[in-house]
Amino acid sequence: MHKPLILVSNDDGITSRGIFHLVHVMKELGEVLVVAPNRPQSGMGHAITVGDTLRLTESSIFDGVRAFECSGTPADCVKMARHFVLKDQRQPDVVVSGINHGSNTSISVLYSGTMSAAIEGAIEGTPAIGFSLCDYSHQADFSHTTSFLKKITQQVLKKKLPRGTALNVNFPPRRNEAIKGVRICRQANAKWVEEFDQRFDPNGRSYFWMTGNFVNFDKGEDNDEWAIANNYVSVVPCQFDLTAHQAIRIINEEWDFLK
Repeated sequence: MHKPLILVSNDDGITSRGIFHLVHVMKELGEVLVVAPNRPQSGMGHAITVGDTLRLTESSIFDGVRAFECSGTPADCVKMARHFVLKDQRQPDVVVSGINHGSNTSISVLYSGTMSAAIEGAIEGTPAIGFSLCDYSHQADFSHTTSFLKKITQQVLKKKLPRGTALNVNFPPRRNEAIKGVRICRQANAKWVEEFDQRFDPNGRSYFWMTGNFVNFDKGEDNDEWAIANNYVSVVPCQFDLTAHQAIRIINEEWDFLK
């Protein structure tokens, strides 16, 4: 039997520490192909390149692994992998993205390039996982994620996922105590409350820095923010269908313009 084909991408760029750790672990599970951005693409969400060219360059950055750096977004990378690099060839058994250097819990999943690479895989019908470490330190330690990377990926390869589903996996930062385990969670009701700091350049023209504070409105114990705060790995199943199904009946029954 052939080894599973694992497509690896990310949004921090092909030279990031997180993708090196992810590739190292995935090599133990199957045949790895990397297609990742040639520069950081954090916060790009599910953007794709439609008004510019894309460039793809083969790289030898990972020992013994076929890899390409792409000028586009994380979603572009997955598209290029499937429809160019692997055109008319065997398609991936799983898409894994990350490990992101920073949290992608709660509302951040909408802005995340890491998760958009995974969601792009799900759109194509491939089981997919986005991995993130909730630690923004330049010296962040990824080593405590290893066993969970293996176990979660192995489960996805073995059990598959419902079509159109991707897993949003967040790891707590390394602490003095071992990770307690894995929690299957919902997305927390939390968001960034932004402010814009206006400044002026030497010519008197204004420019802005976006700042803000993260506010968690969710008091439940079944969400990803609670899991991370309590030293669990959070796993949130996500889908690309954004339909608010519960609102369809209300609008049909109560809105006048539909009558």
